[in-house]
Amino acid sequence: MAPIPKNIIVTGAGGFIGPLLAARLLNDPGYRLILTDLVEPVIPAGVKYPQNATTMKGDITDPTFVSSLLAAARPLSAIFIFHGIMSSGSEADWDLSLRVNLNSVQELLLALRSTYPGVRVIYSSSQAVFGQPLPAAKVTDDVTPTPEGTYGAHKLMNETFINDMHRRGFIDAFSLRFPTVSVRPGRPTNAASSFLSGMVREPMKGEECVVPLKDRAFKSYLTSPNTLQENLIRVLNMDSSKLPKHIRHINMPGISVSIQELMDALAKYGGEDKLQYIKEETDPNLERIIRSWAPELDTTTPLKLGFVKDESADSLVKQYIDSLKSRYIPHEFRWK
Repeated sequence: MAPIPKNIIVTGAGGFIGPLLAARLLNDPGYRLILTDLVEPVIPAGVKYPQNATTMKGDITDPTFVSSLLAAARPLSAIFIFHGIMSSGSEADWDLSLRVNLNSVQELLLALRSTYPGVRVIYSSSQAVFGQPLPAAKVTDDVTPTPEGTYGAHKLMNETFINDMHRRGFIDAFSLRFPTVSVRPGRPTNAASSFLSGMVREPMKGEECVVPLKDRAFKSYLTSPNTLQENLIRVLNMDSSKLPKHIRHINMPGISVSIQELMDALAKYGGEDKLQYIKEETDPNLERIIRSWAPELDTTTPLKLGFVKDESADSLVKQYIDSLKSRYIPHEFRWK
C-alpha cells in the first residue's frame, strides 16, 4: 500500500518562489500541495503529479479564509509562508506592509498553533533584516540585524515572533533569510532589487532595464532559482535540533556579485549587443534601500547545515540563458 502523501500549504503561490518549489514537490508522489494566493495560483506545467495539487484563491489577511485553508490541508505536515509585499512596495505603503507582511503572518501562525500544534513552518525572511552599520568583512551569524526599511523591519519582527513560538513548542520553525534571487524569469517586480534580474532578463528580450545607481562595483548577495529550489527541499526535512530552540533564522547561502560581473556574464553568454539595453540612471530612493543591505554574508553555518550555493555570476546568468534555449527551467539540478 502506497504511503499517504504529506499535505503542504504554500502561501504566496502566485509569485515566483511558490511555483518554483511546487514544480519540484509535484514530481514526488509523496506530497499533496495546497497552493494559495490573492490571485488564482497556477499548477506548474510538466510535473509528474499535477493531480496532487489544489489551488485556493483568497485573502490571507481574512481569518475566515485562513480557517478554510487550514481545514483543506488536514492533516497538515508543513507550510511555506511566501506571501508578502516586496521591498519597494512596503516602503511606499507602510500600512499595507503592516497588514500583509506582519499581521497576516502572525495571525496565520497563531491559527497554526491552535489547529496543528508543532507543525513544520518555513518562513521566507530576507537579507533586508540587515542595515548599517555593517562590518567591513562578511556579515556573520553574530551581527545584529538593524533594518533600514519597512520590509526588513517587518521580517525581523516576524523572526522574533517565530523564535518564541518555536521555543514554546507551538510550531517547528525555520526562518530563511533569502538572498536576492537572480535571474528570475517573468516580469519586473516592485522589489528594490528587481533590476538584478532585469538587467539580464530584459536585454535578452530586446528590452531596456534601468539600473538605479551609477556604480558598477556595487555588489549584491545573490542566489539562483535552481539553488534556492534545492535548499527549500533540504530545509523541509531538516532535523529541527540543528538550531537552538530560540534562534531559528538561517542566513541562506549566496554569492557576492557586482553589477559589472553581471554585465560581463550577460555579454559572454547573451552577446555583447545586449549591453545596449542596460541604462544606468540614479534613483535616490532605490539606491538608499539597496545600499543598506549586506553585500556579502558568511556561509559557514548554512553550508554546515547541508545547504548549497552557486559558484559565480557566470553560473547565475548562464543558468537563465540556458533555460531560454530549452524553454523551461529544469526541476532537478546537480552541484559540483
